[in-house]
Amino acid sequence: MAQFKFILAGVVGLVLAACQTAPLADNGTAYLVRHAEKVTGDAVMKIEDPRDPPLTEAGEARAQALADRLSDAGITVIWSTDTTRTRNTARPLADRLGLDVQIYDPFDLNGFATQLKASSSETVLVVGHSNTTPQLAKALGAEPGAPIAEKSEYDRLYVIDLTTGSGEIERFGAPSPLQE
Repeated sequence: MAQFKFILAGVVGLVLAACQTAPLADNGTAYLVRHAEKVTGDAVMKIEDPRDPPLTEAGEARAQALADRLSDAGITVIWSTDTTRTRNTARPLADRLGLDVQIYDPFDLNGFATQLKASSSETVLVVGHSNTTPQLAKALGAEPGAPIAEKSEYDRLYVIDLTTGSGEIERFGAPSPLQE
């Protein structure tokens, strides 16, 4: 009888071990966003470098909303193009997380996508522009969606699995006053 219990315990142990699922891969996520609202129109001519405008008050509020949205997302790296508006969009989250903002080249999106995929266990924020963010989403394997409305769309947030390329588009913060 003792031998039967021992064999039964061994069989039960083997059955339970066989039923266990393999742990899921630790897939990283890329959050892609266009910079927040920037100074435009006549006001841009009053700043030091009109080609590199800062954020408006609404843009600063949106950058804070982005930080609120992503502060618990597990972001390990923050990327931005080398412009004031993109760096300032990333800054509130970087400050909260104690991270430096890394600069990437928006003219080599395929190379940057390859770099991000190679670090597919990281969770990253990438801040770009209306003409680069959808293209980067596509380079990562996600659906880019409709073109970003240049004058009014600042609330699109791509959430992309770096391993599979699957993604979705979310909205964050209040709609821009210019959005219809």
